[in-house]
Amino acid sequence: MKASRVLAGVILISAVAWIGSGVFGRDGEQTAALAPQVEKQASALFRVAVLPATVEDHARRVVLSGRTEADRRVNVTARADGTIDQLNVRRGARVKTGDVLAVISDEAREALVAQAKAKLEQRRVELRARLTLIEQGNLAPLQKPQLEAELRAAEASLAQAETELSKNQVRAPIDGIVIEVPVEAGQPLQVGAKVAEIISLDPMLAVVEIAERQLGGITVGDTAKVKTVNGVEATGRVRFISAAASQQTRTYRVDIELANADGRLPDGVTCEVVLELAPQPAAHVPRSALTFSAEGRLGVRVVGAGDEVAFVPVTIIEDGLEKVWLGGLQTGQRVIVQGQDFVKEGQRVAPVEAPAAMVSKG
Repeated sequence: MKASRVLAGVILISAVAWIGSGVFGRDGEQTAALAPQVEKQASALFRVAVLPATVEDHARRVVLSGRTEADRRVNVTARADGTIDQLNVRRGARVKTGDVLAVISDEAREALVAQAKAKLEQRRVELRARLTLIEQGNLAPLQKPQLEAELRAAEASLAQAETELSKNQVRAPIDGIVIEVPVEAGQPLQVGAKVAEIISLDPMLAVVEIAERQLGGITVGDTAKVKTVNGVEATGRVRFISAAASQQTRTYRVDIELANADGRLPDGVTCEVVLELAPQPAAHVPRSALTFSAEGRLGVRVVGAGDEVAFVPVTIIEDGLEKVWLGGLQTGQRVIVQGQDFVKEGQRVAPVEAPAAMVSKG
């Protein structure tokens, strides 16, 4: 009996050892089999192309279409009734301030000047004679203020007559070019009739209309580059920004002053105006990197810590054809420039450097 029990115990121990060796062997085999699967899962992460962001101060540019406009434009009119005796200018003539453009007939104004001069001389003679009588005591001193007042009245009458006579001459009020002469010699005129139109070409203005969303980035004194349709280029500065929007277009007028001493810039020509705005911190990234979040916000997706995808809202500082300047990014952030639309926030990805062509492409 004892021998049977010992044999049974040996058989039991052998069986347990055999079964245990089989289980442990399978566990080792399973562990060895799982290793390639883990490596396969790691290699199965979605690959995205990333580009490190570099934030720098960027001077924004706004390109607008506008027109040139003379800084000063004056309609010269007749100040007296009469007939044009002389017409001294024609269209295209360059004039200086004070030049006589036309002479209107006298209409007895010169005779009125002569009459006023005679009256003034009479008052002066009377004043001298009566002052002598006053000094001799033959005339009351109280008459002296009256005599002096009569003399002053005569002087005023002469000045008025001379002013009326000066109205015979139509003079240029500004330096510039005569662009219109709607009258002819011998033509009768009335007060207020247009004799000529003069424009001043120096300085010249480039006038543009800017949208309200861009208005905040422009200040008086900003630099602007102007190019007309006929190829003339010039550089100027913003001189005026309207404080009120146009009722029709809801845009704001902006005037750029341009030096034009040589007259190269004509009035009324279509031009392209490039405004250099105040610099702002921005990063330059491919336009294709832009995407929208689930909430509809504009931004980019970046690869953060642990290679997890995150969404960063951005603002467009300047929009280009293939690249954009964005505000809201930080230097060093890895912006996903390829594959951003196929991943979501929190997802682990396998980031790779963006192709050289994409990095250098402007």
